[in-house]
Amino acid sequence: MRRSLSSSVSKMLVAIAFVAGAAAQSAGAQAKPMQSFGVGYTDIGPTLGLGNLGGASASFGGRFEHAIKPLPDMGNGMLGIQAGFEWYSWSAPFYSWTYIPIGVTANYHFRLDDPKFDPFIGLGLGYQIITCDFKGTGVSGCSNSAIYFIGRAGARYFFSPKMAAYADVGAGASTLSVGLMFKLP
Repeated sequence: MRRSLSSSVSKMLVAIAFVAGAAAQSAGAQAKPMQSFGVGYTDIGPTLGLGNLGGASASFGGRFEHAIKPLPDMGNGMLGIQAGFEWYSWSAPFYSWTYIPIGVTANYHFRLDDPKFDPFIGLGLGYQIITCDFKGTGVSGCSNSAIYFIGRAGARYFFSPKMAAYADVGAGASTLSVGLMFKLP
């Protein structure tokens, strides 16, 4: 089962790379100046996460971020507020767990000369909904929810002014998340 999950994840990442490459080629044909993460920028997109708890499956989720304000006293960076959610599960012979983490982070976006590359670090809090199911006699299901700390580093790479590859790594929900972000008007 793990091998088929790895194969599915690999195929999904190849498909994402293919779509991103095709979009980058069509964006390259247009002569628009590249716009990076700046005041008023808002994007949303799906993510695929890897490296959750123990034998957890890949996580599926999304991210939404809005650039709030420039931070001239902090290296000319940008403050963004990001909301994210994920879903993943894992199981053993007599029980299974499902996790739904929902979190909010304040992200500091570093200012670089290359407008296509947008690295950031973020801190925040989340709330995860945890449910479990035990299979056996005399044992019932359970649920447990908790607040958790989020610490992550990540980046966007803009293929066009309206689409970017996205990746983050850190604590809180999945260890590594990748996806595509689409700018909202």
